Amino acid sequence: MDRRWWGRRRGVPGVEADARAEGPAGPAQGPAEGADPRRWRALWVTLTAGFMSLLDVTIVAVALPSMQRALHASAPSIQWVVSGYALTFALVLVTAGRVGDAIGRRRIFLLALAAFVLCSAAAGAAPTITLLIVARLAQGMAAGCLAPQNSALIQQMFRGAERGRAFGLFGATVGISSAVGPVIGGLILMLADGPEGWRWIFYVNAPVGAVAFLLGLRLLPKVAPRRRERLDLRGVALLGCGVLALMLPLILAESGGVRRLWWLFPAGLGLLVVFARWERRLTAAGGQPLLDPRLVTGTRGYAAGAAIGALYFVGFGGVWLVFALYFQNGEGYSPLRSGLAVTPFAIGSAAAAVVAGRLVERLGRLLTVCGLVAVAVGLGAAVLVLRLARGEQVLWFAAPALFVGGVGSGCVISPNVTMTLRDVPVRMAGAAGGALQTAQRLGGAVGTAALPGLFYVVLGTDGHDFRSAMAISVGSGIAAVLCALGLAVHDWRRDVDPGPSGPPSGRAQGPSHARRP
Repeated sequence: MDRRWWGRRRGVPGVEADARAEGPAGPAQGPAEGADPRRWRALWVTLTAGFMSLLDVTIVAVALPSMQRALHASAPSIQWVVSGYALTFALVLVTAGRVGDAIGRRRIFLLALAAFVLCSAAAGAAPTITLLIVARLAQGMAAGCLAPQNSALIQQMFRGAERGRAFGLFGATVGISSAVGPVIGGLILMLADGPEGWRWIFYVNAPVGAVAFLLGLRLLPKVAPRRRERLDLRGVALLGCGVLALMLPLILAESGGVRRLWWLFPAGLGLLVVFARWERRLTAAGGQPLLDPRLVTGTRGYAAGAAIGALYFVGFGGVWLVFALYFQNGEGYSPLRSGLAVTPFAIGSAAAAVVAGRLVERLGRLLTVCGLVAVAVGLGAAVLVLRLARGEQVLWFAAPALFVGGVGSGCVISPNVTMTLRDVPVRMAGAAGGALQTAQRLGGAVGTAALPGLFYVVLGTDGHDFRSAMAISVGSGIAAVLCALGLAVHDWRRDVDPGPSGPPSGRAQGPSHARRP
């Protein structure tokens, strides 16, 4: 399926038209000739659906106590309402992206959105904890099918500087949805008071999703279906089992999953090694792999970007749970007030992500480097303020630091997506975006398991000192951000000084600068 693409990068003649058809335009270019005039309205449809699917990762957390009381559920079973969604979300990302590449992203997007709305309604109406968990597992699967279509549709609809702006809005959506989940959840619980108020956490998706579906039918671009391709079922099984083995102990960490299921970590890594070898073998034989290995070995910036995303989400995903535990259990805040305490981060992230989308073509990986520095400095300063300050005014003192961290985050997520996917051929955008988001989900799973776990360990050994537990746990998240910073600096320096055969520019390079095997 990808011989023409690979041949183009190897200089094989006869495929220049394909390069012109799908290669991203340079930073100075405007919209591509013949671009869909409805592309910006279509983007807002995809972003709305993406916002809902990512919001449901965090919004449910504030409603877990009321769910547990209303459904008479045990603590381990109620945890599956959150963890089950995250698990199935991550399991289907690459496969759904590959299927979207093959049979049409619009079709998969609309089917997944319809399934997400129906599963949200089923979760809201669930009479027992068992049915609620089943609905959440299905809802997570639908969300995982939606997610890679978002980045792939951006690749498909936009070129050049427009693509950077579109990814900026996408990055703002990711940052806002992750940060404001507790705030929106707290508001819904406050408005829908009573023992059954938690059901509106799910019901609210139904009208929004229905409107997005109708608009998607009208606005999303129709593309003629490609020739029929065989799905790499062996690759699907190997990748799915490998991701499941790595995530399951982390998902069950609160009930001792890491201690009991530690052996799944080496098993999962082994399965992913087998998966990589199988994909290389299938590609060499001229088959149709689930995830083309040349995305990693031959596409400039893809491997580094995926690793940066995974490391960043270790800190980004876990820090917010630690802050929620600290504010609610240590300071006695309500869920709503706890969410509002970190709102400056969300505001900074949203504002910076939109601007960063316009700057990424000019600054390239340097923008990610500056963003990671700001995240580390902002979170570090916030921890210092919360650790040392006293009184009701402490949140006002921490707000500027959190805002700086949010600005940094806005300069990390969307630019990293743009830099990672910039040289990926459009016809492989779904699988590539799915793999990138899988790396981010794995990093987020590590963070959400490890950082709150460390919080409780320190709390138990330090005389229930919530401030120390918060400082050490968030500090560990900052360490993961610094690891991502080191990798980003290395990638940036390689852009600036690529050697005698490389391009002499630190800016984002086009497809002609993809690495050769």
